[in-house]
Amino acid sequence: MEMTSRIEMDEDNDNRGSMWDLDQKLDQPMDEEAGRLRNMYKEKKSSALLLLRLAFQSLGVVYGDLGTSPLYVFYNTFPGKIEDPEDVVGALSLIIYSLTLIPLLKYVFVVCKANDNGQGGTFALYSLLCRHAKIKTIPNQHRTDEELTTYSRSTFHEQSFAAKTKRWLERHVSRKNALLILVLVGTCMVIGDGILTPAISVLSAAGGIKVDHPGMSNGVVVVVAVVILVGLFSLQHYGTDKVSWLFAPIVLVWFLVIGGIGIYNIWKYDSSVLKAFSPVYIYRYFRRGGKDGWTSLGGIMLSITGTEALFADLSHFPVAAVQLAFTVVVFPCLLLAYSGQAAYLMSNRDHVVDAFYHSIPESIYWPVFIIATAAAIVASQATITATFSIIKQALALGCFPRVKVVHTSKKFLGQIYVPDINWILMILCIAVTAGFKNQNQIGNAYGTAVVIVMLVTTLLMTLIMILVWRCHWILVLLFTGLSLVVECTYFSAVLFKVDQGGWVPLVIAAAFLLIMYVWHYGTLKRYEFEMHSKVSMAWILGLGPSLGLVRVPGIGLVYTELASGVPHIFSHFITNLPAIHSVVVFVCVKYLPVYTVPEEERFLVKRIGPKNFHMFRCVARYGYKDLHKKDDEFEKKLFDSLFLFVRLESMMEGCSDSDEYSLYGQQTERSREGLLNNNGNGNTITSYADTTISSVDSIVPAKSPMHGSMTVRSSEHVSSQTETDELEFLNSCRDAGVVHILGNTVVRARRESRFYKKIAIDYVYAFLRKICREHSVIFNVPHESLLNVGQVFYV
Repeated sequence: MEMTSRIEMDEDNDNRGSMWDLDQKLDQPMDEEAGRLRNMYKEKKSSALLLLRLAFQSLGVVYGDLGTSPLYVFYNTFPGKIEDPEDVVGALSLIIYSLTLIPLLKYVFVVCKANDNGQGGTFALYSLLCRHAKIKTIPNQHRTDEELTTYSRSTFHEQSFAAKTKRWLERHVSRKNALLILVLVGTCMVIGDGILTPAISVLSAAGGIKVDHPGMSNGVVVVVAVVILVGLFSLQHYGTDKVSWLFAPIVLVWFLVIGGIGIYNIWKYDSSVLKAFSPVYIYRYFRRGGKDGWTSLGGIMLSITGTEALFADLSHFPVAAVQLAFTVVVFPCLLLAYSGQAAYLMSNRDHVVDAFYHSIPESIYWPVFIIATAAAIVASQATITATFSIIKQALALGCFPRVKVVHTSKKFLGQIYVPDINWILMILCIAVTAGFKNQNQIGNAYGTAVVIVMLVTTLLMTLIMILVWRCHWILVLLFTGLSLVVECTYFSAVLFKVDQGGWVPLVIAAAFLLIMYVWHYGTLKRYEFEMHSKVSMAWILGLGPSLGLVRVPGIGLVYTELASGVPHIFSHFITNLPAIHSVVVFVCVKYLPVYTVPEEERFLVKRIGPKNFHMFRCVARYGYKDLHKKDDEFEKKLFDSLFLFVRLESMMEGCSDSDEYSLYGQQTERSREGLLNNNGNGNTITSYADTTISSVDSIVPAKSPMHGSMTVRSSEHVSSQTETDELEFLNSCRDAGVVHILGNTVVRARRESRFYKKIAIDYVYAFLRKICREHSVIFNVPHESLLNVGQVFYV
């Protein structure tokens, strides 16, 4: 029987095979269409699986902070005793609509779309705005920066509302400074979150010990929390690369557990709490509670803490993955968790302190306690990482003193560790935990920090919607108005609790704001001084090829903050020393308001003066997430770009069609013309090659195939010979030795300056420069190749 069946099947297969062959021959186009549809189906299936995987991973990074809020919300809302069970329903109704309006509608579906190539946070929004309007306070922009592939921006009509807003922002320096201060305030509050989140999350989790052992003193809980915090901060230098795979499963299990406990409590205690989905109970709650009901909003607001960290930790997760994780897992589980706690409190009003732990069924108490502690650690880790990230962004945009930044992962660029900031956070976090000793006052402090960050984000989002998205003014008004109504309501409630712990983030933010603004102010004044005191080309040309000095073998890399012109440090150097290197390269390391600069677009090389001067400028451009490689690699790439520039310059001298050229379509004719003739500040710089004017300035890629055809002149052989001679000369100078020349600058306020400027520059800025890292350390310059040039700037 089996053999007969098998034979019949084989015959059927053969028949089907022959029929398939016939179909292939007769209907080849249909087969191709079917194949295309199958491929599309496979791609959609694989992209859907990838989206699910990314949504799962985003739980551990993005939602840890928001997910641990049920540990402490009801206690901070009712720090005393619940007088009326209806108050619990009113509070639950407020929590439900707060979660719906702020995290769900505002952040997940609107603000997250305003990311800068996957990067979130206040500085990412500021970078987006800097690309669409000239609001950057340090004026080191150049038109070639706008031609980077990562420098995406939209254009708008001159008479549009966006164009008018842009001109209004650019018209006065005070408006640019006000916007910068707004961004810095938001940044400082995020740093405050980095201190308060670990404190309240770990202390709340550790409080579970006391619930099971009522006789235990509060001091023991604080000691346990401090030990966990010390361990958490001490392990930061290892990075999260090796353990980050655990974060998503821990947070997923946490959400499922709190959701499951919520369903159990609703079923067991009081299902009538579900009537809180009606907003009528919010009105009744305020009418019944009066001022106390209003001030309790400070506790309700803790249900949406972690929302700003959600945006700051966006990282490289696509917005669709973050939206999927929130709508499918986070939002439903949080609603169930809060509803379950409310149902429990309806029957157990005296258990409002540590309500979460009291509501856990006894049989699963300790497993849930372990999961809660792990989730609190993950939430704290996410906030600490977000703080490191925002410090790195501030550092790149000239708003924070130079600190050591360690990249803890070879795979992921965003995973960094800032040792100085880590220990400052740890000390402040322990001080807050041990100083307050209870969740209520820490909660008040936490609420103040969070609501201010939300207000800053709303104001920045208003500008994003106008300048970047070009939304209709009605949509902008609707978003801004609705957000401000909700957030200002919370802010007014938080103000009542400033004296009950709310002052902590204000003091911390004020200290960091002073440091960041003074550093930025000092950096700006230094840059302005260098711009005004730079050396004219006429003076350089008047010195002759030897620059009036002895040219010794070797290459001198002169580091400067100027992206154009010859810096003052050079004239100061040659005035005081009788010799200079045979080849001089002015190196400017510049950060742009973009996430990253591709390696092939990193360096911008230009010749300064005639060829026999052997002077060049090299601008190394970085985004705020890029990292400096080790010095030898940076130096190697710099010289590779320089040699390639010399070859291209020689080739261009043999072209008959034009002196201008394009690499990878990066530069338009107009921008090249401006780059050849203008130094970015209205001063014309002409570079001479022997007796003919030939200035070439280009983004030098790693590989540079020349596009288009070239008609070679009869001087091709002469150009080739000149190129070979110069390359041999550069190689011999490189072999002779490379010296890094850095300015050791002292900045002083002028004698006629006002007293507050003297305090800011002579004391605060001077102190910050003394304790921050030197440029030579940042650039990894070896001490035996370092030459410091001392100078004093009076600003």
